[in-house]
Order: sequence, then structure tokens, then C-alpha cells
Amino acid sequence: MAPRNPTSLPPLRRLSEYSLANISGCVRDIRHLYWPPPPPLPLKLSVPIPKLTRAARLRPPHAHMDDKIPDSGYASAVVSDDEWDGEEVFEDLDSNSVDALRADPFERAFAIKWITGLIARIDDPMPDDSVVDPDEARELLLEDVTSLLARFSHREEEEDYALTRSFTFPSHGTTVHIELNDAPLSNSDHTSVGLQSWGSAIIFAERLCANPASFGLTATHPLRVLELGAGTGLLSIAVAKLLPRATVVATDYHPAILANLAANLRTNFCLPTDQARITARELDWAHPAPLGAPFDIVLAADVVYHPEHARWIRGCVARVLRRPGSGPADEGGVFHLIVPLRLSGRNEGMDRTIDEAFACDAHQKFPRLAVLETTSVERQGAGVGRADETGYRVFRIGWVSS
Repeated sequence: MAPRNPTSLPPLRRLSEYSLANISGCVRDIRHLYWPPPPPLPLKLSVPIPKLTRAARLRPPHAHMDDKIPDSGYASAVVSDDEWDGEEVFEDLDSNSVDALRADPFERAFAIKWITGLIARIDDPMPDDSVVDPDEARELLLEDVTSLLARFSHREEEEDYALTRSFTFPSHGTTVHIELNDAPLSNSDHTSVGLQSWGSAIIFAERLCANPASFGLTATHPLRVLELGAGTGLLSIAVAKLLPRATVVATDYHPAILANLAANLRTNFCLPTDQARITARELDWAHPAPLGAPFDIVLAADVVYHPEHARWIRGCVARVLRRPGSGPADEGGVFHLIVPLRLSGRNEGMDRTIDEAFACDAHQKFPRLAVLETTSVERQGAGVGRADETGYRVFRIGWVSS
């Protein structure tokens, strides 16, 4: 049984569909993901001990006197760390997958946001178990989530610090070296995920450096390159280092991300001439501001977290990507996008929204944007990518005339 990703927790706006027992179980899962209890001490006994079922382990001491009393499920929410053995959530798991999930900053930030929201909505209607006093159960749940939030807050005070990450990518007999500042995620603003360098961007940067020409990154003439949702700026910096004559515009929307992005650009480009050709700009996909001349190449990595995002991106790219020229050889600019494949949680199947957004529409005028090619990339080794990523899809999107 896989561990519960915090991003797969029940939406708080639908609390009325989940019982107090369900929500208590979710809180318990979060607690034991981030603060697992120590393993029990081995018992040196000469007789075998039968393995108890979950219901038997949670049955109150007096239950043998009246077998008609059902296990309400609330016991699992109030059982102490010493009594819980972790089997319900993490049984038969590879410890590496649990460790990767526990270390995922996005999942941790989401868990904190979910717990904070639950405290604010603790009095919302939820189906009650007739066997258990709902007021008492709600009070126990509130005590549990407030203590859990306190543990997270204490950890934040100890561990929230910026991290400098160094990347070296091989490229045609040489190397591209990049240094980035990964700032801590904001617990109060869930849109600040661009403060971290995600696996998709790392994999994409490696592929760009290994074979720039396959992405249209050639030095035959000065290119204009745009990155959407640049985050820490990894792709933009890689392109600017690969092509000293290119003009690169790294864009994002969140103010804190833009400030960190600008700092990363200054770290990697010290000369005024380099700083002039790679810049950080604010860009709202739904309402894109003018960015000058059209772009030959548009890049993006892991930028789709809602079905609306793919549609916004399609409209934005249609406005900024260079259109086909008058001659048959000029097919216009190309948009390269990489997205992770997630098989669980609220971002499950989000890659399919890109297929839908760029599918043929009878009402669209030509030329129009369409998916020209997709490439599947397997999940990389440990330390690259979020715990819920099973692989990646790389899209090549361009203009078609029929």
C-alpha cells in the first residue's frame, strides 16, 4: 500500500462528504509520514504471538466483555505514537519511496496548508459516527491538528533556509555549469513552488545541453528564447550559456519567485553584456503583456497544475511565438514543454490537459498551434523529481497550416 501523498488529501471545501473518522485518519497519516514512531523493541518470548488485525489492535480493553460494540474508527485518530505500529499506511513499502515523499518540499508545504485550513474549518458539517460523541471527537481532532501544526512550525524555524545547488551538464565535449539558489517554500502562499528547482527542469536542462540542435538551439543566427514559469531560471540560464548570442527572457508571475530568479541570473552572469541579453520579466499567461519581438523558441517545465493552465499557456504561446514566414522553409517558432506523469493525487493525469488544449478545433484559424511530437522519458535516479512522478512527457508544439 502506497503512502498517502499530502496532495491527495480530501479537498477541504468537500468536508461534508467525509466523516470525522476519515479526516482523523488523514491527520494520523500526515503525522506518521513526517514523524514516524520508533520501531518497537523486540520481544524475547518462547511462544509465537499471533498477528492481530487492525480492528483487534484498536479494540478497547473492555471490548471482550461485549463483542457487539463495533470499532468506530475514531480509535485510530487518538491512538498514541507508542501504540501505533505503522502497518496501515506504510506496510510493504520500499523505505526509499517513503523517504522521498517525506523529503518532498512541495508535499510538505501542501500538508501544512491543508492542516491550517482544516483548523479554520473544524466546525464545518461532517458526517458523524452514531457510536461516538461527535463533539468529543471534534475536540480530539482539533487537539490533534493544532499539535501537528505546532510540530511543523517548530521544524520550519529550524530548517527553513535557502539552499545553493550546483549543476554541471555535459555538452559537446565541454560542460555547462550553473549555480542556483533554491529558496524555502512559503507556507502561507501555495503558489510559491517556483522557488525550488524541480525534477522536470533538471531533466530538460540536461537534454538541452546534450543535444541543443534537436531543440532548435543553434548558433546560425541570434535567437530569441522565452521561458514560461521559469522558477529558479535553470532552463534560461542553460540556454544563455549554450548560445552567447541569444536573447533570453525568463518569465514568472509570483513576486518572490521573480526576485529569486533575478538573483540567480546575476549569480551566473556577471558581465554587463551578459546581463543585458538575459532578463527576468513578469508574465501572466491569462493576460500576457507585450514582450517585444516574437520568440523563436519557447520553453517550459512542469508548469501545468490545473486544467486551465494548459489553455492559458496555449493562448499565451500563440501570442508570443514567431509565426511561419512567407517561404515554405520557415515553419515558425517552436514551443518545447516537459511535464511529469503523476498517477495519484490532485495532479493525476494533468499531462492529458495539454493534449486536449492543443487538439484540433474546428473553430480555430490557420495557422494554429498543435502537438507535433511527444517523447516519453523514464523516471530518473534518486534525488531527481518529486515522489509522485513516475516519468515525463516532452512535447514539441508548433504551427500547422492544415
